[in-house]
Amino acid sequence: MTQVISLADIDIHIDGDGDETIVMVHGWPDTYRLWDAQVAALKGRYRCVRFTLPGFDAAKARRAHSLDEVIGFLKQVVEQVCPGGKAILMLHDWGCVFGYQFYVRHPQLVSRIVGVDIGDPVSWRQSLARREMAMAFSYQFWLALAWMVGGRAGDWMTRFMARQARCPSDPAPMNSCMDYPYYLVIFGGAESYRHKALRFDPACPMLFVYGRRKPLTFHSSAWADALQKREGNQVVPFDTGHWVMLEQPERFNQVVGDWLSTASPF
Repeated sequence: MTQVISLADIDIHIDGDGDETIVMVHGWPDTYRLWDAQVAALKGRYRCVRFTLPGFDAAKARRAHSLDEVIGFLKQVVEQVCPGGKAILMLHDWGCVFGYQFYVRHPQLVSRIVGVDIGDPVSWRQSLARREMAMAFSYQFWLALAWMVGGRAGDWMTRFMARQARCPSDPAPMNSCMDYPYYLVIFGGAESYRHKALRFDPACPMLFVYGRRKPLTFHSSAWADALQKREGNQVVPFDTGHWVMLEQPERFNQVVGDWLSTASPF
């Protein structure tokens, strides 16, 4: 049975009662339901913790959350569900950005990391060619504009971009509230995530999974190569798009489960 606790007015869903805890963080344009198949597969061995990111729920107050605020919330979650211990992080999309930055600032709270389709954002930006930079800016600007427009028009813009990205998630919860990270990247000034993000170079074991069928790759190949060379780490490409865990859930769960079983906690 799922246990639900409230933290900072956000519901935290907890399944399973294993000795280790996996904190699962989704990205755009998703909710905690992104991880349904992973919870079903892993809750027999691990305690699975998930939530909808601050600001992503249209039923809550519409507000852009700074990088420091989201990292602070993640710290509260980990300290609440792993008192005196460490969490395994399972991350996708913006969840990777937030989770990686959380690790950089609080490595003592993390034992292992599973990152899906997003690498270190600093080295990624530096590796982009002009055409790739233009592609990244175009969709990010559209979503930043959707955040500013808001309302039904902003929601339509959000769902339109999700369709263009071939997002397989349920479109019903998608809304312009989820676009605030893009707004802060482009129009955040001193609070822009670009200025606040630190280079991510994990010392703890990490599994990095990514899809190869995308017009734009979200990690630097040099970063992935360096990651792969370290003992305990693994880099696994999938023949999917961005949402690996939804497109090939059975293989994804097998890869994650096998790696967690063999990678020693840090």
